[in-house]
Amino acid sequence: MPTSKDVAEAAGVAQSTVSYVLSGKRPISEKTRKKVEAAIEQLTYQPNAGARALASRKTRVIGLVIPFIPELEMASIMEFVSVIASTARQYDHDILLVTEDEGAAGLRRVVGQQICDGLILMQVEDEDERLPVARTLNVPVLLIGIPRDPSGLVCIDADFEMAGEHCVRDLAAAGHSVISIIDWQPAVVNRHVNYVDRFMGGADAAAEALGVTVQHLPGGPDQATIADSVDRALAATEGVPAFIAPDRTVQDILRRALASRGLTPGVNVSIIGSATPTLAELQPIPLSTIDLRPAEVSRRAVKIICQLLEADSQGPHESLELVPTVITHRSSTLRPPHGA
Repeated sequence: MPTSKDVAEAAGVAQSTVSYVLSGKRPISEKTRKKVEAAIEQLTYQPNAGARALASRKTRVIGLVIPFIPELEMASIMEFVSVIASTARQYDHDILLVTEDEGAAGLRRVVGQQICDGLILMQVEDEDERLPVARTLNVPVLLIGIPRDPSGLVCIDADFEMAGEHCVRDLAAAGHSVISIIDWQPAVVNRHVNYVDRFMGGADAAAEALGVTVQHLPGGPDQATIADSVDRALAATEGVPAFIAPDRTVQDILRRALASRGLTPGVNVSIIGSATPTLAELQPIPLSTIDLRPAEVSRRAVKIICQLLEADSQGPHESLELVPTVITHRSSTLRPPHGA
């Protein structure tokens, strides 16, 4: 394996110059930097991560703290994980997956043992027990999600309030006067994750502004619950029914419940759900979706925390960023009347 000494000899510079080019700790002329980079590429030199960590007291590792709960739809969680990991590599960082078994104590452990330089927390609750500890850590901490009190914290998330508003406005424009929202399953609702309330709040505000009715109905992964919610929605609707299903786990069950009652999405019922473009297109009737943009949220999260790490700034930090959401129309929703 080539060493930094080999790179220095190939570039015709001192070994310390190679170190400065890699660390950026001292200004190096453009000509010299290009010579060193060319030698690195020629020799396929890879700096030793352990040595770099000892020299800089930085691990270049970001801890990603995720609650693994059996009831949660892990496919959507993994959308975040895969993008976070790949984006971190673009910033020359690695990701350490930290499960939530230890709770707040786990945050102190990974930071106290200098296992990672910063933390990203997911599935943030309204009153999250991790947050008092997060506010005291001397490393950057970023939340994907927004607690009830975001003061002293760096937060990013999809704009769920906008998402709820967009869904209701879209269905109201298509002529629906009663819109039924199938709630997230109880395992999510009972965790008091803030995005549920924000989505529902946006939907209710839009309904009030537009003079339409929104009814909130139970969700869940079992057919009986969804069937009962569908029947309650149909009983309360005089015209063409409309459903919003932001929780992916209920969408297949909802579609089957509607089909058994003679309802075809895009013909005599509208559905807006949440799914990746690929899965939405693979539905028997392509699903209109509210795009919560998990990839963009993940990329922005990594960029923000890496900027904090590169600035070598200790906390507390405070910022809040909401990523706009968009609706993609496919065949599962009625479209507005011509000229409307």
